[in-house]
Amino acid sequence: MKFILGTKLGMTQVFADDGRVVPVTRVQAGPCIVTQVKSQKTDNCSAVQIGYQEQKMFRLNKAQQGHLKGLKSLRILRDVRVEDDNHGLERGDEFTASVFAPGEKIEVTGTSKGKGFQGVVKRHNFKGSPKTHGHKDQHRMPGSIGSTEPARVLKETRMGRHKEDNQVTVKNLEVISIDLDNNEILVKGAVPGARGSIVLIKNREGNIEIDRSAPVEETSDKKQETEETPATEAPKEEPKAEETPADEASKEEKTEEPKDDEASKT
Repeated sequence: MKFILGTKLGMTQVFADDGRVVPVTRVQAGPCIVTQVKSQKTDNCSAVQIGYQEQKMFRLNKAQQGHLKGLKSLRILRDVRVEDDNHGLERGDEFTASVFAPGEKIEVTGTSKGKGFQGVVKRHNFKGSPKTHGHKDQHRMPGSIGSTEPARVLKETRMGRHKEDNQVTVKNLEVISIDLDNNEILVKGAVPGARGSIVLIKNREGNIEIDRSAPVEETSDKKQETEETPATEAPKEEPKAEETPADEASKEEKTEEPKDDEASKT
């Protein structure tokens, strides 16, 4: 299964190859980091926890700092159920919008816009009371909700209450294009939620492939250490002292001594 967290940026339109105008939703997806891997043996479920949107460390409490030890300080954590434990992801893996490709069918989960408290006319399409004599201020009221025998309100009675602001999943959406430079995915059609809300994009076919051959970048602390400690320099050669005329004369005397010995032998 492929999945990624993103931020809904808004809607726009693009032109298809055949000239048709296609309405799309811009979603800034990732980068996401795997913060925990849950298995059947340890957690009695197969799931992967991913984090999104980096924030400052002091905003996390001690428990959150311990949970994210060795990773970036992430603001949003979400658990995603997977079919089995053979997904190939490990704690610390990072992936971006490149895991998806244009033309894929996806499903997007988000929180719908809240409409506040709404009455029965707007929420359940009641037609209201007749606008005749004797119905003053009753035009949009629900009227009777049943007999008085149970002396309580029955479950699932259609009444006025808070509308929307629920988790909604839209399926069979299509990926139009992917902007890898800005980590944006253009999704055909509308996506639940307001601008700036968090959405979860999933594709139940295929798996996320992590390139583990890429070199790991050094952290800022390690870079500072390498900059502070200069490289070992080769030992400098001491400058030779200039020779005086007296030193040159002593050298000549030493070279001439063996010649005198040879003459005495002969």
